[in-house]
Formats: sequence, C-alpha cells, structure tokens
Amino acid sequence: MRGADPRVVLGLHRSRHERRLLTGALDLGVTALDTSTNYLGFRSHQILARTAGDLLPKFKVSTKVGYFPGPDGAEHSLDSVRLHAAVEQAAEDLGREPDLVFLHNPEHSLREAAPHNQDALVQACAALDAAVVKGLCAASGVASWDPSPLLSLIDTTVPRPAVLMVRAGLLVGAGTLDAAVALTKAWGLDGSKVWGMSLFGGSTSAPVWASIDPRVRLRDSSQLSRVQPAFRAAYHLPRVDSVPVGADEPAHLGELVGGLAGEAEERSVQEYRCLLRDRSRGQPA
Repeated sequence: MRGADPRVVLGLHRSRHERRLLTGALDLGVTALDTSTNYLGFRSHQILARTAGDLLPKFKVSTKVGYFPGPDGAEHSLDSVRLHAAVEQAAEDLGREPDLVFLHNPEHSLREAAPHNQDALVQACAALDAAVVKGLCAASGVASWDPSPLLSLIDTTVPRPAVLMVRAGLLVGAGTLDAAVALTKAWGLDGSKVWGMSLFGGSTSAPVWASIDPRVRLRDSSQLSRVQPAFRAAYHLPRVDSVPVGADEPAHLGELVGGLAGEAEERSVQEYRCLLRDRSRGQPA
C-alpha cells in the first residue's frame, strides 16, 4: 500500500459511486473524496452514504453547493438561505459533516446579479462561512469553472476561501490560466490552497490524447503512459496542490497516482504557457 498522498483526490463527477472504487482508492493511499450536491442527479450524497457510509470517515470529503433542482433541470443560485440549507442537507445526507464545502461556479449567477454582483458574492461566501461556524462543515472554498468574472470583485470585503478550485491541465486556455493565477493572488492564497479540476477535458479517451505526447514535458518519462505525464503537468498549469480525478476502475486511478513519479520541467511548463498565450493572440506558434 502507498503512503497517503494528499495531492490526489478521487472525484465523483463522472465516476460510478461504487464501494470497490472507494476501497481501491484507500488501497492506493488516496484518502480525499470530492463530490457535489448536483452529481448523479442530485443523489450523490445519499448513494455514498448508502453504499459506503462506513468508509466515509476514512476520507477527507469535499462537496459543492450552488446548483439546485428546478422545474427545467438544475438551476443555480447564490441565495444565502438556500446555500446554508444545502450545506445542512449535505451533512445530513452524507451522515457526517463535510471537511470542505465549495461555492460551486459562482460566476454562473454573478452575471445576472450585476450591478450588485459583488454583494451577491459576499453574501454567498458569508453563508458558507456561517455554516463553518455552525459546525456544518470544517471549511469553505470556491470552485470556479471560469474565474474571469470574479477578478474585478475581489477586495477586502469578500471573504477569502480556505481553498480555490479552478480548471487545470494541458487543455486549459491561456485566458483561463491567467485568470486563475490572478484570482489566487487577489485572495492571497498559496499553491497549497489551490486545487485543479477537469485536467483531461472530460475524458482520457478523447482523440486529443492520442494526437499529443505529454511525455516530452517531463524528465525521465520514457516509462510513463501518455496519460500519466498529462496528469503530472496539471499540477503546474496553473500551480495547484491537489487534483480531483475521476475513475471508474481502481487500476485507472492507480495509473494516475503512478504518474506523480514524473517531474515536470519548469522551463518546459513556461514554454508551454508562452505557446498558449501566443496562440490566444493569433501569433504563430
């Protein structure tokens, strides 16, 4: 069994909620689990508690609030009362208080809240902070798919999250990467307080992964698969400490954990970011 590696988080966005996956993760030393209130048709928490409730105390569990069941599917809200109630419901459904609750994609509703969008963000973050004080969760964070709309809103009035989660990896555009770095600095967070998500753009079987070879970006990577260095590089694009990854098979999760043995070259990472910026400006790569 590997020693616990806090940089790897088992993400349940696209993963089946099966007991064998959780036991396989524990065998690999993966002791962090990430889900959301809206995963699996808003049933993720209940199914986890039913199928693996005895295993959940062995994990650091993070979840997200912000999406709610609506008449036409999922709807997003930054209403502080609904958010606080969602954290309370999450703790009840899981059978335990989450270690971390993210405000899920606040930018989804911030555009509609203008010109009071900063007030909406402040109140939403304050609602999660209140849940922490009440003991409904241990800490609160912000998970943002597109951090750009948040940048102009951050000042001393906006509560600082314990953790920020942003998109990471080789498929993230230059604008999103730069916005994530800027938001990290605006909130005064260091790399240990930043998580990366969606590093494979949805699937490791997408055609793009057959057409590029990320191994050229790592030292001593000849023994690695194509997926492993892409996973390792995600910790540098932008710089993050933890990455939730989905897996339906423990072997796949084990392959990703094994990719941490590779070491990204800082020079190669910076060259790659420069290529992304040049491409976004329409300059030849």
